[in-house]
Amino acid sequence: MPAPLLSVMGAGKSFGAAPLFSNISLHISEGERLGLIGPNGSGKSTLLKIMAGLLEPDTGTRTVRKLTRIAYVPQEPEFPPGLTAGQVLEKALPAHAPAHGMDPAERAAAVSVTLGKAGFSDGSAAVESLSGGWKRRLSIARALIGNPDVLLLDEPTNHLDLEGILWLEKLLQAAPFAAVVVSHDRYFLENAATEVAEINRAYPDGMFRAEGAYADFLEKREAFLEAQSEQQAALANRVRREVEWLRRGPKARTGKSKARIDAAHELMGELAEVSSRNAKAATRIDFTASGRKTRKLIRAEAISKKLGGRQLFRDLSFSLSPGMRLGLAGPNGSGKTTLLRVLKGELDADGGAVERADGLRVVYFDQGREQLDPAAPLREGLGAHGDSVIYRERSMHIAGWAKRFLFRPDQLDTPVGRFSGGERARIVIARLMLQPSDVLLLDEPTNDLDIPTLEVLEESLTEFTGALVLVTHDRYMLDRVSTVVLGLDGEGGAEVYGDYSQWEQARAVKPARMEKEAPPRPAATAPKKKLAYLEAREWEQMEQKILEAEQSLEAARTAMQAPEVVSDGVALQQRYAEMQAAEADVEKLYARWAELEGKLV
Repeated sequence: MPAPLLSVMGAGKSFGAAPLFSNISLHISEGERLGLIGPNGSGKSTLLKIMAGLLEPDTGTRTVRKLTRIAYVPQEPEFPPGLTAGQVLEKALPAHAPAHGMDPAERAAAVSVTLGKAGFSDGSAAVESLSGGWKRRLSIARALIGNPDVLLLDEPTNHLDLEGILWLEKLLQAAPFAAVVVSHDRYFLENAATEVAEINRAYPDGMFRAEGAYADFLEKREAFLEAQSEQQAALANRVRREVEWLRRGPKARTGKSKARIDAAHELMGELAEVSSRNAKAATRIDFTASGRKTRKLIRAEAISKKLGGRQLFRDLSFSLSPGMRLGLAGPNGSGKTTLLRVLKGELDADGGAVERADGLRVVYFDQGREQLDPAAPLREGLGAHGDSVIYRERSMHIAGWAKRFLFRPDQLDTPVGRFSGGERARIVIARLMLQPSDVLLLDEPTNDLDIPTLEVLEESLTEFTGALVLVTHDRYMLDRVSTVVLGLDGEGGAEVYGDYSQWEQARAVKPARMEKEAPPRPAATAPKKKLAYLEAREWEQMEQKILEAEQSLEAARTAMQAPEVVSDGVALQQRYAEMQAAEADVEKLYARWAELEGKLV
C-alpha cells in the first residue's frame, strides 16, 4: 500500500492559554475527498494551515510524500491589485512549472484551459470587478493551475451561488487529486465527500472519522456516541460502588485494599474525562416575534427594479403574512439582496408599490454584518448597555447572555474584530434576538456558522410566528425552513414554487442563467504558425465541431422540457444525464480549441 500523500501526526495547537486541539492525527491518500467539520473555534482552519505548511504545530509532525504538490485555498482569497483574472493565473504558473520550464504557448494554453474549467469566458476581466462568487472561483482556479496532488479548501462554498456550488461539486467528483474541504454545507458534503472527519473534544482522540458521505458519517457518529454514553453509564455505576466501599473505610489498609483505592481514583478520573467529552454546549437561538396578527404585514404590488442598467425583477407581486417563510433563490446578481432592501425600505422600487402595515417592526440580517463595529468590545456587540441586556422585557446580565452564545465572561472586553466569522455571525444573531419583530429579513445568515449552530438556527426559524424572508445558499436550510420559494432568474423574471425541491427540478429542466457570457466562438482564421498536419486539420474543423456540439446540447435541453419527460422521474433523470454529457463535450472542445490557439501565439 503506497504511503499517504500527506500526514499529520499527534498535532496540537494553542493560541495563548486556550488549546484548540491536541494529539490530532490525519492521513490523506490518493483519491480521497475528506470533508472536515467541527464546531466554530475547534481549529479546523488552523489544522488546514498546518497541513498546507503555513503554520507549525506546537506539538506533533507534518509529513509530505516526496514530490507531492499541495495547493491551499483560504476562506478569504486575496489577489495582487490591478491584475486581470488571466494575469492572476499567469503569475501562479512559475512556482508550479516543471523543471524543464514551459514555453509561452504552453503557458497561454494552461491559463486558457484553467479559466475555462472555472467558468470564465474571458480572462481580461479585472479582479476588482469580480463578485465574491467569481473571486472564489478564481482562487480555486489559481490552485488548480499547478496540477496539485492534494487540494486544501477552507469554506469554499461561501459566496458561491447554487451554480457555483454545483460546479465545485462536479469538479471534485471528477478530480484526479485528493482533497480536504472544511465546510458546513451539508448537501455539499453529501455530494462531494468520500469521507468525513469531525474535530471535537467529544472524541477520545479529538477527532472522529468515517468513510462514506455525510449521511453515513451521521449514522456512524451516532453509534459511536451512543456507545460512549453507555460507557459513561457503566463507569458511573462502577464509581458509585467504589465510593460506597471507600466510605465504609476498611479497617485494615492492606496492600490489596490500597490498590483498590488507587483503582477507584483512576475510575473517577476516567469518568470525569468521559463526562467532560459527552457534555454538549449549543447556542440557544430564539427570535422574538411581536405576536402581531395583522393578515398582511408587507404587500409588494407589481414592483420592478433595475441596477447597473440590468433588470433584476419586474411586475413582481406577493404578500407576507404571519407564519409565512419565503425563501429567495437564484444566481448571484439576480437581485435577492436588492429585493430584501426594497422590502425593508432602504431602496425604492422603480415601479409598483410596497405597502407595509402601520408600525411594522422589521429585523434585518445583512450578509456584510455592517451592524458590527470591529473595534467595539464583545459586550457592546452583543447589545449590552452597561452590564445587562433586555430580552423579552426582562433584564439579563451580559455574562449570562454571552454564555447563551458560547462566549466566556473573560471575552467580554475582547474587540469584535478579533473573533472568527462564525463567532461574529453569532454576535449579530444575539443583537437581533433582542429586537421584537413582525418580519425577519435574513441575508446569508449561514455563512461561517458551524453545523450545530445551523441546526439550532433552523429550529428557531421554523418556530418563528412572524413572517420571514430568507436568502441563503445553504440548500438544506432553504429546503427545511421555507414554506414557499421565490426564484429569480437574474433577467427580470420571477416565479413562485411550492418548495425548494420544486424550484430545483424546474431549474434542471430550464437551467438558470449563470453569471457569465457564453464563451466566444473561435474565429475561422488561418493559423499564424504552421501546425502539424493532423493539428491543422483539427483546427480547420474545430468551428464546425463546436457548432454541432452546441446544437446537440440545445437539443438535449429541449428534450428535457417535453411534458412526457417532465412528468416521468426516470426519463427526466436520463435526459438530464444526456444534457450533462453534451455539456461536457462542448467544454472539452473549447479546451482543445484553447490548446491549439495557444500553439499559434
